[in-house]
Amino acid sequence: MITVLKNGATEEQKNKLIKWFEQQGLKVHVSEGEYQTILGLVGDTTQIDDELVGSLEIVDAIKRVSEPYKRANRKFHPEDTVVDVNGVRIGGGNFAIIAGPCSVESEEQILEVAEGVKAAGASMLRGGAFKPRTSPYDFQGMRAEGIELLEEAKAKTGMPLVSEIMNANHLHLFENIDVIQIGARNMQNFELLKAVGKTDKTVLLKRGLANTLKELLMSAEYIMSEGNENVILCERGIRTFETFTRNTLDLSAVPALKELSHLPVVVDPSHATGIARMVEPMAMAAAAAGADGLMIEVHNKPEEALCDGKQSLTPAQFAKLAERVRKIREAMN
Repeated sequence: MITVLKNGATEEQKNKLIKWFEQQGLKVHVSEGEYQTILGLVGDTTQIDDELVGSLEIVDAIKRVSEPYKRANRKFHPEDTVVDVNGVRIGGGNFAIIAGPCSVESEEQILEVAEGVKAAGASMLRGGAFKPRTSPYDFQGMRAEGIELLEEAKAKTGMPLVSEIMNANHLHLFENIDVIQIGARNMQNFELLKAVGKTDKTVLLKRGLANTLKELLMSAEYIMSEGNENVILCERGIRTFETFTRNTLDLSAVPALKELSHLPVVVDPSHATGIARMVEPMAMAAAAAGADGLMIEVHNKPEEALCDGKQSLTPAQFAKLAERVRKIREAMN
């Protein structure tokens, strides 16, 4: 349920109404827009008398929200959320490219890639220290040592870090990681979602291989319900009957999510296609579709990569992609 307040409402009137709602056992989410203030009510609102609240002097309208996700709902928060990661803004017209290797493999590798993607215009550095793999015999990351190498790359380049977490017990290792990534396989690991929701870290939440947009938003709701509203949604392809590409990139998810939610939306064409030569055209298409950012896998020697080399670009290829995406965005504006 949302309560839309009139422009002339004073702070004293707002606070009095918020206190009354809280006394009814509701949590109140306040969204201050340029022209109006919206109070989003979370909890059992069946006992709230719409006519009574609607008759108050400061209330403009009362609306019932049928969707189960509340905090992530654009009805609760009409204006785009802008997430700020150490000065890098994403959402609300701000575009960011996250780039780096699928997994951290060595000091030389991560430093070379970090310097290359920064020079080409990347905003944040990605790198996996913990890697979920289909086979238990595949390389599963350098773990704590990988985190240390990412921190070294951050110290050298100044770029914020993005890395995937797989277990809430590892949270203490992510103290210097700026954006915690929840991978597709963990999108519905609800205990992990609640754990990162209790932190003040930005969370990049990837859509699961076979999950609907509603399910993605419900997972975002788990994080936000714990108090952390710095959430970025990521479309990374879904599993269909098509086998030519690794997954099927659902670009319709971008405008759909923007209609349903106020959260920033980024696209990962690397995992979606699984084919390096297809990453650039799909990245350009994602930018044209209105995405708030991209997540691109870059490796200094893709042919020697221990993880996902087939879909990784070289720093030179990434530089070309970044320039073409920039031109796409300029044309759109």
